[in-house]
Amino acid sequence: MSDVHSPDIRSYNMSQIKCKNTKPEELVRKYLFAHGYRFRKNDKRYSGKPDIVLPKYKTIIFVNGCFWHKHEGCKYFVWPKNNAEFWKNKIEQNVARDKNNYRLLQEQGWHIVIVWECELKPINREETLKQLVLGLHAG
Repeated sequence: MSDVHSPDIRSYNMSQIKCKNTKPEELVRKYLFAHGYRFRKNDKRYSGKPDIVLPKYKTIIFVNGCFWHKHEGCKYFVWPKNNAEFWKNKIEQNVARDKNNYRLLQEQGWHIVIVWECELKPINREETLKQLVLGLHAG
């Protein structure tokens, strides 16, 4: 099975994918802000430049894309068939880097929360965000 796009179109499409201030990140930030939480975003002082840092709660939130961070068992994560070796290496490197960043942050006393892109789909969004806030107070 070949790609439905030409290499030039595929290259352009991939170049348009953002690594910060994504729509899922914005959903989480807007919800937290609307509920009175103040945070830092993409703070370079911390391993992995976390999407959201809540110093008051000693909590760091990563909003991960299911594909880019290999959300196991998720219907939105499927290994690409084209250029398979490249994608396997790329995604496995992302996962290894994530694990290392999480470990370093936990060693510094941070509570790490991962919010997956699929958990922010309209059917799950409200429950996911409510649980996120409840977790801030439980931790």
